[in-house]
Amino acid sequence: MSDKTTHFGFQTVAEGAKQKKVAEVFSSVAQKYDVMNDLMSMGLHRLWKAFTIQVSGVREGDRVLDVAGGTADLSLAFARKVGARGQVWLTDINHAMLSRGRDRVVDAGYPLPVAQCNAEKLPFPDDWFDCVTVAFGLRNMTHKDAALAEMRRVLRPGGRLLVLEFSRVWKPLSPLYDFYSFKVLPWMGDKVADDAASYRYLAESIRMHPGQEELKALMEQAGLARVDYFNLSAGVVALHRGYKL
Repeated sequence: MSDKTTHFGFQTVAEGAKQKKVAEVFSSVAQKYDVMNDLMSMGLHRLWKAFTIQVSGVREGDRVLDVAGGTADLSLAFARKVGARGQVWLTDINHAMLSRGRDRVVDAGYPLPVAQCNAEKLPFPDDWFDCVTVAFGLRNMTHKDAALAEMRRVLRPGGRLLVLEFSRVWKPLSPLYDFYSFKVLPWMGDKVADDAASYRYLAESIRMHPGQEELKALMEQAGLARVDYFNLSAGVVALHRGYKL
């Protein structure tokens, strides 16, 4: 048994325990996830995702993989882009989140293929997708390097990986952002989702996630080229983009 440790928020836990703990968080928040996203970001998450779609360059007929796609915001938007000739796969490791996403795409008239899988071991062939995206999921993964390498593997040459994730906020805003993250978010989680602890973890996990330059370096180490990033909302969120050559 591995004695390696990793971070679960501010806690240090055994590597093998993290996946279970993250699963408990998302199983708990799945029902209220979309409502809380709107409340927590004051609706900004919709703009961040719309920008991701715009930067993706996805066109009709493309193949897209949405990793940790959860309740399917990106999958639905991509499905409208690729049309009947294209293909969008919605994947997530968490059954409760994936069930919500599957129901949403079906209700919207887009019965997309859905797969419950671990991003560190994707069940897809090499060189298959034109675009792979992961939005607000990478920071919850135990081995980010392995997950990034897998996402690169399934991209076709010339394909791109987009990582939308919380990042390092502009320094003058840090005190206000910390107050919001550690006081307001858990309070909202308690009142709306009846789960303060999960939202405290989400705030902590953001602080433990690599910043803009660190994540750029991680993507380059995974073999991605021409990696750049866009700071959104003063660096609260960053969109990283890398290509498979």
